[in-house]
Amino acid sequence: MTKTIIGYPRIGAHRELKFATQKYFKQAITAADLQATGATLRRTNWATLQAAGLDQIPTGDFSFFDTTLDTAFLLNIVPARYQALGLAPLDEYFALARGYQGPAGDVKALSMKKWFNTNYHYLQPEFDQDTTITVGDWQLFDQFQEAKAQGLNARPSLVGPYTLLRLSRFLDGRTPRDFTVALVAAYTTILAKLVALGAEWIQIDEPALVFDQSDADLALFHDLYAPLLAAKGDAKILLQTYFGDVRDSYATLTTLAFDGLGLDFVEGRTENLRLVTAGFPSDKVLFAGLINGKNIWRSNYQTVLDTYYALRKATELIILSTSTSLLHVPYTTANETQIAPSELAHLAFAEQKLTELAELDEIRAHGTASPAFAANQQLFATPRVAADPVIAAKIAALTPADYKREPARSLRLREQADTLGLPVLPTTTIGSFPQTAAVRKNRAQLRKGAITEAAYTEFNHAETRRWLRLQEELGLDVLVHGEFERNDMVEYFGENLAGFRFTENGWVQSYGTRGVKPPIIWGDVARTRPITVAETVYAQSQTDKPVKGMLTGPVTILNWSFPRADVSPKLSTEQIALALAEETLDLEAHGIRYIQIDEPALRENLPLRQKDWYTAYLDWAVPAFRLVSAQVQPTTQIHTHMCYSEFADIIDAIDALDADVISFEAARADLTLLDVLQETHFETHVGPGVYDIHSPRVPSVDEIVGIIHQILDRLPVENVWINPDCGLKTREEPETLASLRNLVAATQQVRKELVHESQPAL
Repeated sequence: MTKTIIGYPRIGAHRELKFATQKYFKQAITAADLQATGATLRRTNWATLQAAGLDQIPTGDFSFFDTTLDTAFLLNIVPARYQALGLAPLDEYFALARGYQGPAGDVKALSMKKWFNTNYHYLQPEFDQDTTITVGDWQLFDQFQEAKAQGLNARPSLVGPYTLLRLSRFLDGRTPRDFTVALVAAYTTILAKLVALGAEWIQIDEPALVFDQSDADLALFHDLYAPLLAAKGDAKILLQTYFGDVRDSYATLTTLAFDGLGLDFVEGRTENLRLVTAGFPSDKVLFAGLINGKNIWRSNYQTVLDTYYALRKATELIILSTSTSLLHVPYTTANETQIAPSELAHLAFAEQKLTELAELDEIRAHGTASPAFAANQQLFATPRVAADPVIAAKIAALTPADYKREPARSLRLREQADTLGLPVLPTTTIGSFPQTAAVRKNRAQLRKGAITEAAYTEFNHAETRRWLRLQEELGLDVLVHGEFERNDMVEYFGENLAGFRFTENGWVQSYGTRGVKPPIIWGDVARTRPITVAETVYAQSQTDKPVKGMLTGPVTILNWSFPRADVSPKLSTEQIALALAEETLDLEAHGIRYIQIDEPALRENLPLRQKDWYTAYLDWAVPAFRLVSAQVQPTTQIHTHMCYSEFADIIDAIDALDADVISFEAARADLTLLDVLQETHFETHVGPGVYDIHSPRVPSVDEIVGIIHQILDRLPVENVWINPDCGLKTREEPETLASLRNLVAATQQVRKELVHESQPAL
């Protein structure tokens, strides 16, 4: 055994799973049809992996929505409110993922969170007083048997108990310690059943080990695995980590009875290499994550081999692997016809990374005389792209004043209150409206040359006018133009900036059925023309109400693109920020007084170890945002938006963005962030999202009124905006209108209550 991977993309090279699942949601196909699509995608993936010569092929990495949810569902960690619906298993599973509203009842979805430092999202399991852990039949065993039936050397995989506990939410006073015994028993049952089905190796994913570990954390890990490993029988257990290093837990991992340790030698290279070369157990196999599973650049074979040979000094039992699951990269460059071959040669998607593993395996067996090694060396012999001296000069000329907005925010907010004339609890949306089939068709026809640019623009303008009228009728206070000209928010900006490349089929799963197509930051970034000005100014000309300018922030553009590997993230982000600063001033010059600069991915690349948060990231990410907005007038109101992540622990950094208003997720998650805002006297005005746009359910007026009351119990009314928790592009039009109608009605009801409360008693 010489090479394997941690996991493979699952949505299909052409998003087949997305489209089949959406048909199932609309009752256009049956559960059996959806399962058949899943089986076809698995067979295709496994055939690809087998053809690449992998010695072990992972199973359990396929999911209809999320593998963390799969593990929770397998273990019956399903809150009573979902079980009470009485749905079939697949429908109960989807109710957890996206909520349910129908004849059986009305429930919200589980909270959705960022998966470590990626743009993938997981569903957060809930443990409460009713949680009873038992092992069911959900997917894991069937998928392993499918692979075995195809003659594969399959290695089943699942999220481990420690990571499950670290990432979950605990209610009713429960703690992780309350569930350790039951989890050990359940995982013991799972291992025994997999062995009985023919499993030799079993992969248990514990990426939570790359967080900072306290003594209590390590004790919890030990107390889970000591009894579990004692009962593993004939199973060989691969403890798999990724996204960083295991400096805190290495001693524990090497003394417990694991048969293999999977370590990341890309993001965790420095520390993991130090740990292994200082001593690695002779009774364990090292699954070395040497191929970058998160970025799309070709590996430099010499660099990889340098790490490999350093590891060989500690152990010869080394399996070549990827640093993470290949879930985070597109399927294959073979589907790309618009990127020049000379540029495509620098890119490696999932299928090409399989080739890299095979070539590296050949090189380590037969030496660097291999033609593959020579070709790789030639690829890296000269710089891929030259630096732009004009952009470099702009970066060099930046001074502290370029990052500081005047006057202070408290003074600006007073000026804005006086000049903008908004009511108490102003209402707005985050930016986008439903991207209907007609909107997508219009964009596709332009790209195919089937319509003119003028016809394309007129269609978008008609949609903008229609939605402006709808927003006016709904009674929203600050309007948006709807973003009908935009595909993906980051890709749209990339298409209008120098320095980017784009794929045709580079889809990557973000959550559930949602796929994104990240652009590639190829070289230095600059603004060559106005990006959003024409559409925003047109929208403002069609209404007397204010229209927000909508920009994607520099950190999010970086984090939701495939970044360069030849320059620092800081430099790329500064270049993007300079380009966006020009756009911001252009919007202001055209009379736009509300400008939203979205940073939903601010926390995404936050280092997983707290000591690195500021020095390695926030110390340049926060100023990059300020660079975009610092030069506007005090009466221009700067908004920003964030979602999906835990923000309480970086609340000071968020306030330091120096925005005037921030909107964020609240309805899908609990409201603990509001408590933090209250405790820290958070100065930025806030729009806690009052309903979850990722679910098709429509919140009632009473539900939203209740959420607004909870917000006002914690925050001053003059600081609060009312809005959904994210953009509405993925929703259907009827549910969007119904939800917004209830949002406005709830706000108006609370406004009346506030007026009544302010009147003196007779």
